[in-house]
Amino acid sequence: MELTATTPVHLIHVDPDVNMARFYGIELQPTLFGEVSVLRTWGRIGTNGQAMLVTYEDAAQASEALHNLEKQKLRRGYVPVGE
Repeated sequence: MELTATTPVHLIHVDPDVNMARFYGIELQPTLFGEVSVLRTWGRIGTNGQAMLVTYEDAAQASEALHNLEKQKLRRGYVPVGE
């Protein structure tokens, strides 16, 4: 299984006025059983944060979930790292 079509997503949301400095990461990872997992990590910049893993039966479902999460976070004010 090849997962190169989707690269990991790294987003940040920084607002000094309200002391907010957050990160959000999303990436696809294959499992040993042929499924694909969406790994989400989030937290305050400078910490390890939290992680959540959701497994899907095929890469198409996982990729769609990744893109939906990315769109949701962009609507909430997160921006890609480096912008």
